[in-house]
Amino acid sequence: MFSYRHAFHAGNHADVLKHTVLIATLQHLLQKDAALTVLDTHAGAGLYRLDGDYASTSAESADGILRLVPPAAPPALAPALQDYVDMVRAFNQGDATRVYPGSPFITQRLLRAQDKLKLFELHPTDARSLAGNIAQLEAGRQVAVLQEDGFEGVKKFIPPPARRALVLCDPSYEIKSDYLRVQALLQDALKRFATGVYAVWYPIIPRAEAHDLPRRLKTLAQKAGKPWLHATLTVKSSKLASPAAGEGARRPGLPASGMFVVNPPFTLQGVLREALPQMAQLLAQDRNASHTLEVG
Repeated sequence: MFSYRHAFHAGNHADVLKHTVLIATLQHLLQKDAALTVLDTHAGAGLYRLDGDYASTSAESADGILRLVPPAAPPALAPALQDYVDMVRAFNQGDATRVYPGSPFITQRLLRAQDKLKLFELHPTDARSLAGNIAQLEAGRQVAVLQEDGFEGVKKFIPPPARRALVLCDPSYEIKSDYLRVQALLQDALKRFATGVYAVWYPIIPRAEAHDLPRRLKTLAQKAGKPWLHATLTVKSSKLASPAAGEGARRPGLPASGMFVVNPPFTLQGVLREALPQMAQLLAQDRNASHTLEVG
């Protein structure tokens, strides 16, 4: 159960999509003076070394964030992508990008004094790393690290006192039950706090549960009468092109991922309509790269 470590995947194409959506969502929500509570169900270690043992083993950042920063950076990025790149660059010195901020540090960097951040991480090693990394911020009571199951833990904080919240849910999905737990989390949260913003990341892989998840989330949002946004980014085919590989042979690595947001900011569709095509172009690993964006 504790096999997944996000350090192996830090800064990959899925992080580019997830964190671009996260930043754009937070930028809108933080325009109002009222306090915002952010709940991160699977926080990870918070900060990652791209030149460390974990990240360099898979080198997934080479086809992710490192395609968007100097010297590989294109002359002009869509505003939402530029905001994402600027955020990552803020954690680095000079042109080298050696440190990648996970969602806890991206969120904390944007929050104001009145806002709160609750970070859940069950993996014992990552929870210790997260606590140590957060301690260096000297953020006081603004940020809480909780070593517990985020699916259950968030229930204690929904709804928050100020009645404004963003819940980010991005489990590893290594355990098949995660798909059903994401669905159950959203269903329960919408009953507790129908006006919260809920952002769910999921992998797009050849598995029935992954295919069904966005459809199930749409149904939940529609039954609750809530607007939703669904964005996907594909960087390559999931199938090997070589006939020698055999019929139905799978290509290694994650081919695509999606973000499903319930009660999205009204500005999110516009910024993603500009950013997603560029994302697909710049992060493409073969001619099957594509993107989708739908709202309801």
